[in-house]
Amino acid sequence: MAKPIPLSSLQASMCKIWGTTPETTKLILSRVEDWTTSGLQDEDCYVSIRAKGTEQRTREIVLDGMKQVSDAFSTHDLVANVRLETYEGARYFHVPPPMKT
Repeated sequence: MAKPIPLSSLQASMCKIWGTTPETTKLILSRVEDWTTSGLQDEDCYVSIRAKGTEQRTREIVLDGMKQVSDAFSTHDLVANVRLETYEGARYFHVPPPMKT
């Protein structure tokens, strides 16, 4: 894909949509030569989101947030296929790199 993907701008949008910070909201860009599409519409990018499942994140709120994510990509002339999965906090593990001193 030749279109630019402005990660910093999109990260700011994701933080605003989900009420998060850049420290917890990471965007990873993986460019591929060829990929399959959903068949429904030609997409420019596939957005896969993992989020902690909470009582406040009801189906309606999550679906609305996903629509906002799609709209954020659309403002950059990108068609995004958005997927979101939630996880249980007690089943999530993360080992970050050591803090710089």
